[in-house]
Amino acid sequence: MGLLRFDWNMEPRMGSQMQRNRHGSDAATPHTPMMQQYLRLKAEHPGLLLFYRMGDFYELFHEDAEKAARLLDITLTTRGQSAGQPIRMAGVPYHALEQYLAKLVKLGESVVICEQVGDPATSKGPVERAVSRIVTPGTLTDAALLDEKRDTLLLAIHFTRQLAGLAWINLASGEFRVCEVAPGRVAATLERIRPAEIVVGETLAPGFTADCALTRQPDWHFDVEAGGRELCTHFGTSSLAGFGADGLRPAIAAAGALLRYARATQTRALPHLRALVVERDATFLGLDSATRRNLELTETLRGQPAPTLYSLLDTCVCAMGSRLLRHALHHPWREPAIPAARHAAIAMLLDDGDHSLRALRLALRGFADIERIAGRIALHSARPRDLSSLRDSLQRLAELRAPLQAISGAPLLAELLLQLATPAGALELLQRSIQCEPAALVRDGGVIAEGFDAELDELRALNDNCGAFLVELEARERERTGIANLKVEYNRVHGFYIEVSHANAGRVPDDYRRRQTLKNAERYLTPELKSFEDKALSAQDRALARERLLYDGVLAALQPELPELQRVAQAVASIDLLASLADTAQRRNYCRPEFSTEPGLLIEGGRHPVVEEQLAGGDSFIANDTRLGDKRRLLLITGPNMGGKSTYMRQTALIALLAHIGSYVPATRAVLGPLDQIFTRIGAADDLAGGRSTFMVEMTESAAILHHASEQSLVLMDEVGRGTSTFDGMALAFAICRQLIEKNRCLTLFATHYFELTLLANEYAELANVHLDAVEHGQRIVFLHAVEEGPANQSYGIQVAALAGIPAAVLKAARRQLREFEQRASINPLQPDLFASALSTAAEAREPATHPAIERLHAIDPDRLTPREALDALYELRALLP
Repeated sequence: MGLLRFDWNMEPRMGSQMQRNRHGSDAATPHTPMMQQYLRLKAEHPGLLLFYRMGDFYELFHEDAEKAARLLDITLTTRGQSAGQPIRMAGVPYHALEQYLAKLVKLGESVVICEQVGDPATSKGPVERAVSRIVTPGTLTDAALLDEKRDTLLLAIHFTRQLAGLAWINLASGEFRVCEVAPGRVAATLERIRPAEIVVGETLAPGFTADCALTRQPDWHFDVEAGGRELCTHFGTSSLAGFGADGLRPAIAAAGALLRYARATQTRALPHLRALVVERDATFLGLDSATRRNLELTETLRGQPAPTLYSLLDTCVCAMGSRLLRHALHHPWREPAIPAARHAAIAMLLDDGDHSLRALRLALRGFADIERIAGRIALHSARPRDLSSLRDSLQRLAELRAPLQAISGAPLLAELLLQLATPAGALELLQRSIQCEPAALVRDGGVIAEGFDAELDELRALNDNCGAFLVELEARERERTGIANLKVEYNRVHGFYIEVSHANAGRVPDDYRRRQTLKNAERYLTPELKSFEDKALSAQDRALARERLLYDGVLAALQPELPELQRVAQAVASIDLLASLADTAQRRNYCRPEFSTEPGLLIEGGRHPVVEEQLAGGDSFIANDTRLGDKRRLLLITGPNMGGKSTYMRQTALIALLAHIGSYVPATRAVLGPLDQIFTRIGAADDLAGGRSTFMVEMTESAAILHHASEQSLVLMDEVGRGTSTFDGMALAFAICRQLIEKNRCLTLFATHYFELTLLANEYAELANVHLDAVEHGQRIVFLHAVEEGPANQSYGIQVAALAGIPAAVLKAARRQLREFEQRASINPLQPDLFASALSTAAEAREPATHPAIERLHAIDPDRLTPREALDALYELRALLP
């Protein structure tokens, strides 16, 4: 059947189409019955694009059509009238729906899919339609719409005066989590979770904005009591105490509203949401948005996906492992138990002489995305090839278990080995029910395996063995009638028939019934042939319908197996992550970090993982040590621009972060004391949208550090105070340094070009000066990138300017000016502002002789002047003014 477009007043029919009255069946109603149906559905979903199924197309009408035509670059047409107005239409073929949905979702749009649920052949009015699903940026489950290496999360927020409750769902995997934070921590928490869509109340958060899709729901959806009942009903519990969520009122309000919204978009229950996980603020190492951005964990400062820490580490074989790695980078554990368990597992993989590691990574190849397939099974949206891929993956679990059985000495590997037990019920059902290579869609047939259902096998046999039956019948009828040239045939117009020439008409049996008369022959039908025709002509349609019914039954039968499938998916993802981290550690010579209860950070031979990778084809990376502790809490880092100060600082933070996700680290040795947060104040950029200057951004980030950094925090601060005048900047840098040492007492790397700050080492024993070394060669500079004790002796700014291509004449003038400044500064070595010194000297040189009015004013004795003399003196002074 070709792609047909249906007019606004037409409905598809089996074999025929019925023209509708353009002005409606009821003269008092301005719209046709079909348009009444459309407008009713549209009214239930205002603000969303409604895709209305008509035959082989999904149609959009009126404003939706105009918007879709603009966003999708499809044709906008006008067909007929409704209520006296032309109807604007735009449509997309049903088989190409996913590609258009993907484009709309990327643009932040939400779409309602409305399917025909009635039978066009029996419908007396418009074919009955119903909403099958609502596609929003946060509720995607289809493989074609999802980024396979990134989780798509739907999140809800409920604000109270003291707290904000957050709840988020991963519909593709069945993860359901909640937490409560102070309102000031919401931005940092959202940066950690990174939802695709946020649901908030209509009026409870009127000023709330987000960088992702924002959906507002009625405030009553966020009622705490109703939310608690909604959650208890879903989980089949009498309270939420078993999840540790009892008493988390803002979080329960958000979770209840979120569950209601998610169910509405899927138009069904969500059985794969089996537990509510409560996250505490102290569970993960604190990383604010500036830190995540500056460390370039999953995207560069320019928003690119590479080169980043994630792009470097992601050698995972499966998409599940890649997603777990991305999650881990944004959720480093604060307590060392889980990271240490991963370290032990990686050590076991590496100590096995590489055999088990290679075997694991080989066995992981070809594993399907079990996590997301399980989610689609729960939502009854899994496609045939999802099930065949799931079956093939479950069959390979034994192959994945084999190398683990030899190295299960690490507790984590032993636990994962147990989780890899094959779900026998699911595998047996899939092996029996799904063909080895099924069709892409159920509607195409060829999905259910032979032998699974006798009725389906019979219907297929009728369709497949039609030719054999006709040959057999023809032979039997020739023998029975004695008519040698009798033929049994089929055509699309008249169906099946027995053709007998006029010469043999007298030999036709009594049970033959005339079907058609031709010039030279008669065509007949027998009861047996009629019975076969009825079966054969409907066999294909009935086989497809039966197959659809059986397929739905398979999905229903797999529902109880979802917990087992989710268990296997989590185990496969964890094994893939560990194998990937072990592979990276082996290839890049990373070491196993150690955790200590003593405060501090000791790194020997530390390297920046991403920069080292970028230098792999050229110069070798210069490794450096970092030593921070209770008696050495702040390293004041000086040295030239381009010398590597920022790289040195970032590599220290990245090594700490990698250790806390359970990875080996780029160093020869790393010992980490307790850490609670990592802060960075690196780089400079305007926040034009927020109305903040570069200096304001710098001070805002510095304020966050000073307010929240503790003794167990790692702080990186680069060039504080450079966005304002020299006096102001230096004063702030001095004050911030003192605050970090005296009050916060955090472990700090503080890079600066204010060399005067190095004098603080005389005041504080906890402050140590280090510098990035460089040497001059002629008038050029060679960066050694090596960290040495003590302060730098110069900044090499002019040499760096030469590298940047500043004209030679400008460089020459700069060197001459620098010598002048240095000579003047030598007169007062404590002068903190060289430019101010130069300007004051120049001003003194230019100062004119004392003004006559000043000299006259000095000569006046006010106590001896009469009022008249005082008035005269005032006029005299005024006359002396220019």
